[in-house]
Amino acid sequence: MIFENISVLTDQFTVLHGQYVGVKGDRITYIGAEKPEGDWGESYAGKGKLLMPGLVNAHSHAPMTLLRGYGENLSLQHWLNERIFPFEDKLSDAAVAPATRLAIAEMLRFGTVSFTDMYFFSQTMADAVLESGIKCNLSRGLTVFDDSDYEQTAAYRDNCDLLERYHGTGDGRLKIDLCIHGEYTTTPKVVEGLAKHAAQTNSRVHIHLSETKLEHEECKQRHGMTPAAYFEKLGLFDQPTTAAHCVWLEENDFEILARKGVTVAACPVSNMKLASGFSRVPKMLRSGVRVALGTDSVASNNNLNLFKEIFLFANLYKGASQDPTVVTPAQALAAATISGMQSQGRMDSGFVRVGMKADLAVLDVDTPWMVPVHDWTTNLVYSAQGSDVCLTMVDGKVLYQDGAYKTIDIEKVKYETQQETNAILKQL
Repeated sequence: MIFENISVLTDQFTVLHGQYVGVKGDRITYIGAEKPEGDWGESYAGKGKLLMPGLVNAHSHAPMTLLRGYGENLSLQHWLNERIFPFEDKLSDAAVAPATRLAIAEMLRFGTVSFTDMYFFSQTMADAVLESGIKCNLSRGLTVFDDSDYEQTAAYRDNCDLLERYHGTGDGRLKIDLCIHGEYTTTPKVVEGLAKHAAQTNSRVHIHLSETKLEHEECKQRHGMTPAAYFEKLGLFDQPTTAAHCVWLEENDFEILARKGVTVAACPVSNMKLASGFSRVPKMLRSGVRVALGTDSVASNNNLNLFKEIFLFANLYKGASQDPTVVTPAQALAAATISGMQSQGRMDSGFVRVGMKADLAVLDVDTPWMVPVHDWTTNLVYSAQGSDVCLTMVDGKVLYQDGAYKTIDIEKVKYETQQETNAILKQL
């Protein structure tokens, strides 16, 4: 495929106009101001369009599309215990299958090419990922409230099966990570056991960390240390880890995360909506912590539109710090693209560059809200809308274009998700 006469967001977060971008197989093989010779297959007219790296959702719970709008105006603990957990107790593979596909469709619509997910019913989710063509780092949620060893848990057996059957499938699009839901939902020996399993299998790890003040303070009461220090002591951070939220970090925690190479998946919309607070992203960036962007679940965010997340990410910390210079537009775009790819171990994606994977999004920038242009990155962060995305490509394959999904029967998925939601509600 050849994109003709299109504007391109570079890896320096500047924009080049009138470019030709050639894709062969799953890679970008040409970028230049002159049209290359040869047969490139389909041609895409790029006038009035901008080509950028596809977005990465670094923390999600995809099947929770079933709960969109179900638990509103509640604190996290009430939200979980009164609404979410009772609903989730009724879930089945039949419900998770269309719900996952619906989430993937929503992400593709808004230019997301890969996501890092923590949930259950992992085989059903893995099949949905492979069929859709999107990329995913998938982990099976682990909660343990008794004295079981890690090897005695259903999660251990599932993790072994998932790693053997699915890790690296779809030409590497699907990766299996290991998961600890959180300090407060597991035990030290389970954390140690999973850390050893991650090291033995060279797996990445996905966790929740210091999401609420209650979680953070109760960990200190139980263990005499913060959740970050607790996980480091138990060896969890010896493998590449994505830690979601990180709202209530203390001073030494920033040094731990930077030293251990932990990626923070900031989820500003979800954290604000649940009144959990907000992560101290400017300090993270100053401390050398990699920061990516996540939506969290649709149940706590209500959508999977990362452009909303980018907008809030670039504005929230200015207001909180009363410093308009913190979190630049380039830093916001990096969090939503290259930092997310690096958190997933996908070092060959995240930039529009020759040799990189063709994981791309095209935006219509010939719109009233994108004119005039004094600075393209400023417009992309503060003015662009998720609905401006008109094409999403993963590994060189167009998965969404101009309202059409190439791999998902969207009407069937919407219908089935609503039917499964209705069936669960009748049981509650």
